[in-house]
Amino acid sequence: MSKQLKSTTADKKIIWPLQSLNFFMADLQAGIGPFLGIFLLAHGWKSGLIGSVMTIGGVAGMIMTIPAGALIDATKRKRFYVVISAVFTILASCIILFTQEFWLVSISQVATAIAGSAIGPAIIGITLGIVKQKGFNRQNGHNQAFNHAGNVAGSALSGYLGYKYGMPAIFLLAAFFGVLSIISVLMIPADAIDDNAARGMKEGGQDDKASGFKVLFQCKSLLVLAGALAFFHLGNGAMLPLYGLAAATKSHENASVFVSMTIIIAQLVMIGTSLLAMRMADKSGYWLVLLISFLSLPVRGFIAAHMASHTGIYPVQILDGIGAGLQSVAVPGLVAHILNGTGRVNIGQGAVMTVQGLGASLSPAIGGWIAQSLGYNTTFMILGGFAMGSILLWVVFAETIKDAC
Repeated sequence: MSKQLKSTTADKKIIWPLQSLNFFMADLQAGIGPFLGIFLLAHGWKSGLIGSVMTIGGVAGMIMTIPAGALIDATKRKRFYVVISAVFTILASCIILFTQEFWLVSISQVATAIAGSAIGPAIIGITLGIVKQKGFNRQNGHNQAFNHAGNVAGSALSGYLGYKYGMPAIFLLAAFFGVLSIISVLMIPADAIDDNAARGMKEGGQDDKASGFKVLFQCKSLLVLAGALAFFHLGNGAMLPLYGLAAATKSHENASVFVSMTIIIAQLVMIGTSLLAMRMADKSGYWLVLLISFLSLPVRGFIAAHMASHTGIYPVQILDGIGAGLQSVAVPGLVAHILNGTGRVNIGQGAVMTVQGLGASLSPAIGGWIAQSLGYNTTFMILGGFAMGSILLWVVFAETIKDAC
């Protein structure tokens, strides 16, 4: 009885730092990102150029995602890469405060994206290493709930501080959350992370040096998942920043408050949908969870096209919360399940995120130039329509995915 109590206490001492890491890392990862468009707009940038600089950062992150996943699979110092990523994200973001030159802003976004590409696989690897495959779906659901709660707190504070003290306060807040992220990850004991379990390797399994794309193309269900996510994020990636810009051009109210409200509404919904996705996946697998997430985008695009206002923010961002919240649990869980026993879970995560990132990185540039040429309403309808590709893939290959689940 005494040993069991000690074991439970020890587990809590590991799990709470992991969950606090997800909480504080949320604002560090978001940082100035959601406010970047408004900040650059205030400094005379046009929507096409703003979209282009976001795309440059997205492409850099996409290119580095597979190497980052391979690195996390190989290393036994996963906590170290979270620390390094946090430090570089803070430093790179601060460049924008001191200069708004196109190439320096682009370099900042590239550096932030490269540093950020290691954070996601590292936290997934750390979680798998602590709770193993059996406990991953449940713990990942809790991680994502804490992550979304961190986004709510960070966005609320960013909106208030941006309104009261201006944009520099938002950077300082992101830096403060970064420091707390570093403290949280260092509170997780290194010996609590099973390195074999962290990469999904069977006990006594052989190290496989397969590349990320080889992992992807060898597995049909993984390839379908990656393609469906690419279509979804081709439409979804530009939706929030463009919605913020559309409303900012029509409203005389403080832009930072409006942007923070868009984030807060979505993230509050994501807390609930993360926990719901965890339960749905346990009961009926990941196929239905992801189908619902894909269906949310066309509806969101239609509403955004007709309600670019403070009234429209609620349905538009509730739908964003449903789509992103379900995917935040279902995608890592499905990849970890498909690749369990291969020792290539994180490189597989990286491969899926790379293809997904292709859509997300192209979205701001495509959306920005369409908005500049055809207006925001038409752009939102087009962006929402991209998810039809996701839905089609998911329905046509339903049996393949259900078998993998």
